[in-house]
Amino acid sequence: MGLEARLEHVAIAVTDLDAAVAVYNAVLGRPATGREVVESEQVRIAFFDLGDSRLELLEPTVADSPVGRFLARRGPGLHHIALEVGDIEAALERCQAAGLAPIGEAPRRGAGGRRIAFLHPAGTGGVLLELSARTG
Repeated sequence: MGLEARLEHVAIAVTDLDAAVAVYNAVLGRPATGREVVESEQVRIAFFDLGDSRLELLEPTVADSPVGRFLARRGPGLHHIALEVGDIEAALERCQAAGLAPIGEAPRRGAGGRRIAFLHPAGTGGVLLELSARTG
């Protein structure tokens, strides 16, 4: 059985969330759909709904966080792509069987109460992938 997934979101790391929101307000012609702080990931998020997916802007809440370290090394830009999966445990099992390594403990709680897990970019062609499952 294949991995049934859809694009959940594309995440962009930014140094100034309010300034980035202003840029995307201008580009999209509408305000952000919402904002959230995700303590477990040490980020403030603003998001824009884009049909069946969304754009997330990530600002670190502390410099020594994964997104903070990313910004220090690479500067602002594409951080990760999130794929929504129906069964995150089964998806992780398939990924690990294929030699893909999860980052950290997985799954854990992310934005919107979703269960998330990240896959190391070394095995995914250089792209940090997030697996994301709805709760409930």
